[in-house]
Amino acid sequence: MRPGVFAAAARGLHVSTPHMKQIERITVVGAGLMGAGIAQVAADAGVKVVITDVSDQALDNGRSIINKSLTRIARKKSPDDAAAQKDYIDRVFANISTTTSAQEAAASPDLIVEAIVENLKTKQDLFQRFDGIAPAHTIFASNTSSLSVRKIAELVSDERKKRFLALHYFNPVPAMRLVEIVSTSETSPEVIEDVVELSKRMKKTPVRCGDTPGFIVNRLLVPYLLEAIRMVERGEATAEDIDTAMKLGAGVPMGPLELADFVGLDTLSHIARGWREERVSTGEIDAKQVEEVPTLEKLVQAGKLGRKSGKGLFDYSS
Repeated sequence: MRPGVFAAAARGLHVSTPHMKQIERITVVGAGLMGAGIAQVAADAGVKVVITDVSDQALDNGRSIINKSLTRIARKKSPDDAAAQKDYIDRVFANISTTTSAQEAAASPDLIVEAIVENLKTKQDLFQRFDGIAPAHTIFASNTSSLSVRKIAELVSDERKKRFLALHYFNPVPAMRLVEIVSTSETSPEVIEDVVELSKRMKKTPVRCGDTPGFIVNRLLVPYLLEAIRMVERGEATAEDIDTAMKLGAGVPMGPLELADFVGLDTLSHIARGWREERVSTGEIDAKQVEEVPTLEKLVQAGKLGRKSGKGLFDYSS
């Protein structure tokens, strides 16, 4: 420690440092699959977590999602020891509390992670509200998979913009190791380092990227899935043969059409439409990459959304 810093500390004066204290308290906004998964993994890492949502029913559902996931993990960890299973589940839940009060949720976290509906205005309004409540040191993070992080942060203060980024986790969060850390031109480098350190404590593998459409994974994945559907539409190959070719030729575990059904055809359509409407005109992505695919839109309009509806590009009803 430099002598001047030591002297100031001895006098009880505040000394600014480039990093805030280690992130130990987080608030997760949204108790759905993603929010519950983020909360679970953080709590398992010893972080104190507050989950907040609009109703007690939503919070109860979130706790149920976490309990089911922890039960599966506990049985795998200690298959013949019921007491050890219970101890593990109890230990994780001891780090989790819930509230429907925004004031309470934002009172003292080091980090607020939003995992709500993928709607720009809803996210903007949420963060604007929390900006007026949360402590100055609190980092704001969105779990968006496709929206502009810079636009989500538009309504918060200039100081908060320095502490604003995206933490894009993948579903199911407890099983998927990757997290994309997405910064804007205004995000402080120290804030990025703080969330990298937290991600590693949560046993995630963080990758850093800029605020471009789809970040890394979806920027590459969405055009790939759309082109696979176009190949079927043009009659160039069957869905089955395309998937077989990619699995055996490229070594991927799931073909693009099966993966599109897994992601959800409505989700794929929504992302592509959003990029066409918002990101093509800015030059962030080429129009041909996200051009509308009639086959995809017809399936979505018919309610054939993929695995979750029983039918999509493939039939899962049997």
